[in-house]
Amino acid sequence: MKSFKFVFCALLGISILTFSSCGPKYTLEEKEDYTLVLNQGGATLGYAPASGVTLIENKGYAFKDLNKNGELDAYEDWRLPVDERIADLVVQMSVEQMAGLMLYSAHQAVPAGGRGPFGATYNGKAFAESGAAPSDLSDAQKKFLTDDNLRHVLVTSLQTPAVAAKWNNNMQTLVEGIGLGIPANTSSDPRHRTRSSAEFDLGSGGDISMWPASLGIAATFDPDSMKQFGEIASIEYRALGISTALSPQIDLATEPRWSRFSGTMGEDPNLATDMARAYVDGFQTSAGDHEILNGWGYHSVNAMVKHWPGGGPEEGGRDGHFGYGAYAVYPGNKLEDHLAPFTDGAFKLEGATSMASAVMPYYTISTDVDSKYGENVGNAYSKYIITDLLREKYGYDGVVCSDWGITNDVQSVDEFAGKSWGVETMSVSEKHYKAIDAGIDQFGGNNDMGPVLEAYNMGVAEHGEEYMKSRFELSATRLLRNIFRVGLFENAYLDPAATEQIVGNPEYMKAGYEAQLKSVVMLKNSNQSLPIKERLKVYMPQRYIPAASNWFGMRSEERWEDAFNQGIVSKYFEVVESPGEADFALLGIQSPDGGVGYDATDLEKGGNGYVPITLQYGPYKAEHARETSLAGGSPFEDFTNRSYKDKTNTASNLPDLALVVKTRKEMGDKAVIVVINVSKPMVFSEIESAANAILVHMGVQDQALMDLLTGAAEPSALLPFQMPANMKTVEEQMEDVPRDMTPYTDSDGNIYDFAFGLNWSGTIEDARVSKYK
Repeated sequence: MKSFKFVFCALLGISILTFSSCGPKYTLEEKEDYTLVLNQGGATLGYAPASGVTLIENKGYAFKDLNKNGELDAYEDWRLPVDERIADLVVQMSVEQMAGLMLYSAHQAVPAGGRGPFGATYNGKAFAESGAAPSDLSDAQKKFLTDDNLRHVLVTSLQTPAVAAKWNNNMQTLVEGIGLGIPANTSSDPRHRTRSSAEFDLGSGGDISMWPASLGIAATFDPDSMKQFGEIASIEYRALGISTALSPQIDLATEPRWSRFSGTMGEDPNLATDMARAYVDGFQTSAGDHEILNGWGYHSVNAMVKHWPGGGPEEGGRDGHFGYGAYAVYPGNKLEDHLAPFTDGAFKLEGATSMASAVMPYYTISTDVDSKYGENVGNAYSKYIITDLLREKYGYDGVVCSDWGITNDVQSVDEFAGKSWGVETMSVSEKHYKAIDAGIDQFGGNNDMGPVLEAYNMGVAEHGEEYMKSRFELSATRLLRNIFRVGLFENAYLDPAATEQIVGNPEYMKAGYEAQLKSVVMLKNSNQSLPIKERLKVYMPQRYIPAASNWFGMRSEERWEDAFNQGIVSKYFEVVESPGEADFALLGIQSPDGGVGYDATDLEKGGNGYVPITLQYGPYKAEHARETSLAGGSPFEDFTNRSYKDKTNTASNLPDLALVVKTRKEMGDKAVIVVINVSKPMVFSEIESAANAILVHMGVQDQALMDLLTGAAEPSALLPFQMPANMKTVEEQMEDVPRDMTPYTDSDGNIYDFAFGLNWSGTIEDARVSKYK
């Protein structure tokens, strides 16, 4: 790496520090594949000479000539206010460029495999056969960036932090050289989840810091912990080239059977609101030298809060990714509770960025919420939900981006394809036009600008060219604001060496580990079974995992696996092979996997396809379910009643129950400690009496569990949701109402209610409980 410095005001030996106005006020620093421009007292710029972009000098300062016209345009002038720069850029954009800006890519892996739903090619070949570097752009990426003017990219797996940085630079170099030089805005779904088997070493780092899921951080009942996560995660994101987070998921989890429960912040409106505010403040706020203006800057990550107006109250717990879960229902008339994490949390920040910069509506039809137009359509298609409620009533003027794939076609209620609920029979272009008319700015998962342009032409035919161009300019303005405010127009490039030092550094790993310790809830501790002395003998039977298929139809075969990393456990206890040798047993299981609420084989038996989702392990018959569903109807069904009353279901991980029962019998009077990774509430009556102690967590490293079991750390977390007494109370609760189940009471008299948790002294009764319960 070489550094070059201009000589200022050499004439008469005048000092360059005192009279720098006599010449250039910037220095250049060449990197491997880009150049840094350091303006004295001004913005640091980054550009790639390979893109064809050159510098313009004005009053001694340097600016990038992004549109290559040899003049300093307002949008290129980093001294001007963002809104003035955006106004100048928008009027220079063609309809095609604005249409491309309104796209958000399908999922992109770096590098991409050659098969599967996220596969891609490199020079026409699968990556493994292509000779391409991991940081090279795929054929599809080059196409949608060049031909479709797409500038918002969703990344999934990143091979390494350094590869991510190099890939970012390759992408930014490409788009910098196209048209107006608009940089790419890369996004990610949450990527800080733990690996249970990973070992924490105070002096070492990792690929990225590991934290509990949002539900786990919510269990700390400490918004400051959530904010700290956001502050650290945003710095790591920016070091990876990620400037938008497709998070947080702030749906109020009032329906305990919902499959996306684990991504939420729990079921209590007040707790979820405070956690949502802290998360967004942490992600969006830059401080000190990293701030550009009003809290925005080079450490800021746009937070796209989801899913407006709340995806939690889905009838029967069925999820909106499928037609069988298209309907959210409000039997308790609690829509306002579901809006609170948005309107009182993410839209009322304590930090200077004021409100979350983007919102994603959910796939669902918010049944009978539209009191103005009377439409029951997916939220992204509802003018009432987007324009009247979000924009006008709550004054939101940020980006509204659809969830992924809403405009794609679908052929049945159980096909994982398009999610255009309520408008399934429209053409793809008509769906785009309806969503734009509803107030949507951007289409998630769409790489093709063709349908957006067709929607534009439909609008021109109905309203005229002036109206439709103005509508596109409005969305373009919102979208550009989120690119400008985080500094991408100044410098979108990364130093891979710096990225490797930042992402997963020891300080961040330590903070994540400490949050894990604070997120584990102790529900039971009979006769002070915990903590356990180190070096005692422990028996850890393996779990049996039945064969299964995921949403994409990818099948995993049956297998036996260790519940914990034996290498980590052996540093605390002596691991033995049989119950007879052991001082205690340690079991690791998952909460019941009670299905998705739909089974095509039920149709073959003459049923309607709808079955119960169970929160218990053993066979369950839905005797207390509704006779008639609250909502229903699909072009692919000839009925509207989706009731599953009196049908049966059994959790797919029933072997977990058998394991607990068997181990209890084998251990006799010796202690059985059960650790449960919970993804949603569960019925404890089947297993609680067999356990001397129970810990529940939402994704932590095994080492954190060992530190808690041995007393190196004390449990302090609280339940951010209720654990139901039985399935009867689950069926009788209302999908939209918080905390309306009868909670489980265990054999020690503990009530597994919201805000319950134990420490070594007993039930926790502190300021957190007083505030939220």
